Amino acid sequence: MIIRCTQKLLAELKAHPEPHEPVTESFMDCHATLFLIQRHKCVMISNDSTLFSLFIPFLTKQEFKFFHQVVSEHFFKNLLHENIPQPQIEAVLSEFQNVSYQKTCNRRVLGSMNDLRKAVEYRVYEAGSLERINLYKLNEKLNRTILKAIYPKYSIEMFSETLKTMG
Repeated sequence: MIIRCTQKLLAELKAHPEPHEPVTESFMDCHATLFLIQRHKCVMISNDSTLFSLFIPFLTKQEFKFFHQVVSEHFFKNLLHENIPQPQIEAVLSEFQNVSYQKTCNRRVLGSMNDLRKAVEYRVYEAGSLERINLYKLNEKLNRTILKAIYPKYSIEMFSETLKTMG
């Protein structure tokens, strides 16, 4: 699995991106970006092909040392919340066994992530603070947001369909 990170996130991870090599792409390859909301470090991670996205707030310095494990845990919990069958969740989690970090390379994904970040900022503003947000409900709404890059489907639909073909 490849996580393509923005410069800010690579710096926070203290990761040295691997050079672009012709590797076999995984269905779980993602883009990720770091940003602040109310002085808290937050990450948005989006699947490259389906734009299935997770917003992960309140990241600490320690969590950045084990970033792929934190992301894996959030995927697990959100997929359970979405009622994805266990064999499909296991297929997703198996992708986190071998994670490499690279620089971003897809402006379509980055643009969609930017739109989702604005949606998160609006929902935080609407709730009054980041602490008042139900993270699972927020991620559920994000994955049911119409994005131009995958219109007319929602990202959760595309992600579920992809997982069904995997077994």
